[in-house]
Amino acid sequence: MKRLLIATSLGLLTSLCTMHVQASTNQKKPTVQKTKASVIKTHVRQSKAFKAAPVIPSFGQKAGLHATSDMLDLKSSVAYVIDQDTHEVLLSKNDQAVLPIASITKLMTGLIISEAKLPMDESITITQDDVDTEKGSSSRLRVGATLTRGELLHLALMASENRAAHALGRTYPGGMSTFVGLMNGKAAQLGMRDTRYIEPTGLSSQNQSSAKDLATLVGNAYHDATLRELSTSPSHSVEVGNRTLQYNTTNRLVKNPNWEIGLQKTGYISEAGQCLVMQAKVAGRKLIMVFLDSAGKLSRIGDAERVRKWVETNHATRPQT
Repeated sequence: MKRLLIATSLGLLTSLCTMHVQASTNQKKPTVQKTKASVIKTHVRQSKAFKAAPVIPSFGQKAGLHATSDMLDLKSSVAYVIDQDTHEVLLSKNDQAVLPIASITKLMTGLIISEAKLPMDESITITQDDVDTEKGSSSRLRVGATLTRGELLHLALMASENRAAHALGRTYPGGMSTFVGLMNGKAAQLGMRDTRYIEPTGLSSQNQSSAKDLATLVGNAYHDATLRELSTSPSHSVEVGNRTLQYNTTNRLVKNPNWEIGLQKTGYISEAGQCLVMQAKVAGRKLIMVFLDSAGKLSRIGDAERVRKWVETNHATRPQT
């Protein structure tokens, strides 16, 4: 009898445990299904948000300049290559088109600062005014960071540091309006009739010029030893508080042993596309090259390489007899 009671009790206990497990399992299944559904919906929403991000065409694309063909099949919608000494035009493509020039602007910024002969060891502190509200670009120079004018000029020309360039204009005697006025005055003095500046960084698409004007600027800036040295510097480190910040050139050709570059500046904003200006010695000739509104991230470099090889093959200087 006792054995029967024990067996019956064990049977009831087993049944109860089985029912509890089944109930728990049934309660969890809908939760898993809801979680999966939530993940799918979230993924769809994120995908839609990503796809909805607009692609801003460059001014050159809007104007149809990329439809212009050239013998080298360049990816830049604007190109201009001249001999610095003889002014012979070796290559010209949409050279009179007036387009945004992005950070090529900083070459004029540097020229104004260098010619002013301001003390390069004077300390300048980055303020909230130097933070980019035009494009929302980031910077490793935090508000409150203090560098010398010379260091800011170095970073602006070599690494295209926007806060550095803005601080140079902001702290110029007379303020930003005076500085921008001098930029436009210098452009007029050099005969750059297609050029207009409204700020010193190039973040604004209203900073515009033509390839011919920029070739004039490069030719003039090349005579400034400071601009030659800083723009072709491969890297530079600065001490900011207790941090050491390492900066590198934005132009990989500077480190390329196949190139002999005397002056250079890169630039990019969506409205301008990829831009590059250089003074370089190729096949025994001093050349000034301008590439604007290039379609891909590395295409301006590819265009420069195409031009170099073309000049070496077809336009090298011949030894005098």
